[in-house]
Amino acid sequence: MADETAIATPVTTETNGVAIDPKNAKKRPDQSYWSLVKHQFKKNRAAVWALYFIYFLVAVALLADVLANDKPIFCSYHKTFYAPVFKDYAVGLGLSKYAPELANADWKSLKYDWAVFPPVRYAASSTDIMASFQPPFQSGSDHYFGTDQPGRDVLSGLIHGSRISLSIGLISMGIATFIGVILGALAGYFGGWVDNVISRVTEVFLNFPTLFLILAIVAFYGASVFLVMVVIGITGWMGIARLVRGEVLRVRNLEYVTAANSVGFTATRVIFRHVLPNSIAPVLVSIAFGIAGAILTESALSFLGFGVPIETVTWGSALNQSRTATFAWWLAVFPGLMIFLTAYCYNMVGDGLRDATDPRLRD
Repeated sequence: MADETAIATPVTTETNGVAIDPKNAKKRPDQSYWSLVKHQFKKNRAAVWALYFIYFLVAVALLADVLANDKPIFCSYHKTFYAPVFKDYAVGLGLSKYAPELANADWKSLKYDWAVFPPVRYAASSTDIMASFQPPFQSGSDHYFGTDQPGRDVLSGLIHGSRISLSIGLISMGIATFIGVILGALAGYFGGWVDNVISRVTEVFLNFPTLFLILAIVAFYGASVFLVMVVIGITGWMGIARLVRGEVLRVRNLEYVTAANSVGFTATRVIFRHVLPNSIAPVLVSIAFGIAGAILTESALSFLGFGVPIETVTWGSALNQSRTATFAWWLAVFPGLMIFLTAYCYNMVGDGLRDATDPRLRD
């Protein structure tokens, strides 16, 4: 009986004199490195709210055509259903085309059976010379943030400009990250002459002035969003390469890397499967700061008129309109505020990641 009782009674442990039943005990939280980073990042309220604002900007950029357009989102015309906003994507990809009577139609003047228009009923390129320099927040006006000299809606320009500005930041830093991680990993892992060659190349690229290089390329090939992305990317990888090199130098002599080499793993597998995953944390901080820098660079170029083509609306090109119309304060305030908030939020996210990934800066 004693043995049966002992078997039936659950084993308990004591913590600070309190008995704990393992069946009712909560599971220990995941204590992996990235879970700790996530936990530490959430403690920084400013960084979390900055990340939410970036998510909001990305959503606005993805839904720009639905938020600001001179075409209805959905409509019924002559008892036929249309989705002009989404139809444009299919037409642009060559998958479909409009009926002849609608190919060049003025969608705002058609007599619909019913229609659902975007909140801002103007495309970024729509002009109305009769509404030139209309101030914002005027009673009875649907130009909520006012208009510029050709009569383009400022709010629509900000919404659609978020696509270009964010794309330049993300894609240019994607290029810089790819180049920097590869070269930094090779330099740190192999050392010797490989490290010397890559270090000298890095020093050469550090002497390239990004702004003047873009100006020179624009002078030869004309303004292009693609060229701006590429030039910012190929002149912005040096800091990332140095960070990765330093981390790989620290990691390459640890026990698990030695064990991976001892069992005959290839250098490629050791670098990408074992070394880089444990060296990439500082790069995330550099990427966050780099995106903010790329957006500021594009804005400065567009403000000077050397960035993207003149017909492309970005925050910098919208800000450029204020140079010749100093009385139109809204042309400087709203685009400038968006540039400031975006750069500030990326910098705050970078600060949060730095604090979360560095054990010395944790609470």
